[in-house]
Amino acid sequence: MIRFIVKRLLAMIPLLIGISFLCFAILQLAPGDFVESLTSGRQFSAAFRRQLTHEFGLDKPWPVQYLLWLGNALRFNFGISLATREPVAGMLWERMGNTLILSLCAFAFAWGLAIPLGILTAVKRNSWLDRVCSLFAFSGAAIPGFFLALVAMLFAHITGLFPIGGMRRADFEDLTGAQQLLDLVHHLVLPTLVLGIVDCAFIMRQMRGSLLDTLRENYITAARARGLPEHKVVLKHALRNAANPLITVLGFSLADLLSGAALIENVMAWPGLGRLILASVQNKDVYMVMGSFTMGALLLMLGNLAGDILLAVADPRIRMGR
Repeated sequence: MIRFIVKRLLAMIPLLIGISFLCFAILQLAPGDFVESLTSGRQFSAAFRRQLTHEFGLDKPWPVQYLLWLGNALRFNFGISLATREPVAGMLWERMGNTLILSLCAFAFAWGLAIPLGILTAVKRNSWLDRVCSLFAFSGAAIPGFFLALVAMLFAHITGLFPIGGMRRADFEDLTGAQQLLDLVHHLVLPTLVLGIVDCAFIMRQMRGSLLDTLRENYITAARARGLPEHKVVLKHALRNAANPLITVLGFSLADLLSGAALIENVMAWPGLGRLILASVQNKDVYMVMGSFTMGALLLMLGNLAGDILLAVADPRIRMGR
């Protein structure tokens, strides 16, 4: 297992380098640069603009700029933000933590609700509960996430039960530790629901379909013929085998939540990586964009790696390379 994990981690290095190169190359296709964005609409001399371009290192060919950035990034130095003049790494760690808080809460909500609902709808197939949950699943999968976010913000505005966007209140620093935790949870409720609903609908349908297939197996019929109670047949014999396909889904689910969080963050003003990337692209802050995309890609790959590790634990053939 250790060899399997080490191989996957080593394979992530060239993949990250390739992603960063493509990202840097695509950024060069955009018209203008940070200096042009900074001085747009202002009366600055051409000499001053050339001085700024040289100071920011934007006067070099873009392959040279990329190699210089990559050399620093391999030493975990992502440079200085052109817009704020602050270290990119410090801003990334803060925003990445916020994104992880939101994504992991949505992950726990989606799986914690989807698995029991999937089991109940499979056991009570074609009942009113199954029909209601199926309606919820298809609605959750069909409605775009940004629309759900807008509806949630409208609900917060009308009812006043939840804050309209953001992660904390204005006087957050003056609160006690317990009050800060409650305030964070209060701000987390709506973004977590919006981000987790789509994933919950998908996982519930997967759990239902997998369990229904397992309940048709011959060994389940044999267990029932031996007089075992139905709850033992489902929970002890069927559920374990039905859960195996969900292990593959787990890694992709976490990765989807991390990528989907970027949209929810921008709509609901959650200060995560998604908002940082959008602001950096708008400001043409190339070093902040590169750092944000690289960390986002790393989080996605770690999510997939987590799913692969769990799958390798369940199936020894995978970690043995067969």
